[in-house]
Amino acid sequence: MQAFSKKIVICGGARTPIGHISRSLAEQNPQDLMKMAVDAVLERTKLPKDAVDGLVVGWVGQSFDAPNLARVTALRCGLPEKTQAVTVQNNCISSIEATAAAARFIMSGEGDVYVAGGTECMSRMPYTLVGHRGLKALRSMDTVKKEWGALLQQDSGVAVADSIEQGLTDPVKHINMAGTAEVCAQMYDITREQQDAYAHESFRRSIEGWNKGFYASHVVTAKNNGSGPILEKDEYPFLREDLVAKPKMFSKAPVLFDNSMYSIKDFYRDFGQFVEGKTYQEGVSKGTVTLFNSCGRSDGAAALIVATEEKAKSLGLEILAELKGWGFYGNNPAHMGVSPALAAPVALKHAGISFDQLDGIELHEPFAATVLSIFKLGKQKFGHDWEAKYKEGKLNPHGGSISLGHPLGATGTRLLLNLLYAMKANGGKRGMIAACAGGGMGGALVVERA
Repeated sequence: MQAFSKKIVICGGARTPIGHISRSLAEQNPQDLMKMAVDAVLERTKLPKDAVDGLVVGWVGQSFDAPNLARVTALRCGLPEKTQAVTVQNNCISSIEATAAAARFIMSGEGDVYVAGGTECMSRMPYTLVGHRGLKALRSMDTVKKEWGALLQQDSGVAVADSIEQGLTDPVKHINMAGTAEVCAQMYDITREQQDAYAHESFRRSIEGWNKGFYASHVVTAKNNGSGPILEKDEYPFLREDLVAKPKMFSKAPVLFDNSMYSIKDFYRDFGQFVEGKTYQEGVSKGTVTLFNSCGRSDGAAALIVATEEKAKSLGLEILAELKGWGFYGNNPAHMGVSPALAAPVALKHAGISFDQLDGIELHEPFAATVLSIFKLGKQKFGHDWEAKYKEGKLNPHGGSISLGHPLGATGTRLLLNLLYAMKANGGKRGMIAACAGGGMGGALVVERA
């Protein structure tokens, strides 16, 4: 096999608005949302369908109603039957992985034009029966239906699981994602007040971005089967709009790991082994993570074009930036939230660009605690001043996942669209996206505008 050194560029992209869980987009399945995003990209860029060599889609909550969702989407969007189609799963960095995978396919000579993106409908993540088909109660669908009422009342070996809670709990370290945020908050001395202030600013920037027209550059109205509109704007920022006008409301949210049912002392008992360099101190240790300083559960999809510069020009596509490099880095799953600080140096080294040269950064915000921990770790370990970029308005200038929401498989592409269209508007030359993922994976990707 031959590998090819080609200039790889990112062209136009689009995404659906992000729906809050169980609300406006709940009736749309992940393949419906992905079709909306791909259709929008094809229509907006005028990319001929027969020019597409492949579709790569990130999807976390993979199920069997759309096996290989990328293939299902490609056919539903009218792409040629010969089109390569790959669905990838790397938790919350799945669509960063999808973009990198598309570039790898191009570098290996498999094609010149790919659509890459991601999708998620957390509203439709199922409750599942857990058990094997050798069990009497699960021997057939008829048996399950017949014995449904008594299925969990007998010693059948069958259990019911919430796939969302399963997916948000690391099976190796046995800690959920909110717990990992509290671990980071305790390790890096991030207070509740600091997290609430950061979350407030995320909401303020997101709403300002919408009100000033920034998001109109790449967000398309979600429509029901191509007909009537369902959702025109990201849902969660405007559901929580009062938080911007009344920041004191942040203090009303209960702390997840410091309450009458579960104290911070209990947290240290269960997870203190992960809080490096710290021990529980009576009257001093306090819980910090709340629902308001954490990202929401969400539905949505996003897509963009990855192509060789030569092919993009021949097709008349608008080139938004050159893809300069990417990097992935794994850390302790209990510290997963700070993995972007570790992945960024890898991506920057591959790109030949220094952190100080970055004109824009889009950083995933699963929790304010993890973002603020990255600010500290990045500076201490690598000399990367993420906080200065944030204060200068170069990091998440139009808000982030805390306010916009986090449709797991789509977030990486959402970050990249935010970055590309902000750089297009402000003339920035170099930018980076970075995100963490459950399991302790971090991903980062660097772009440069001509």
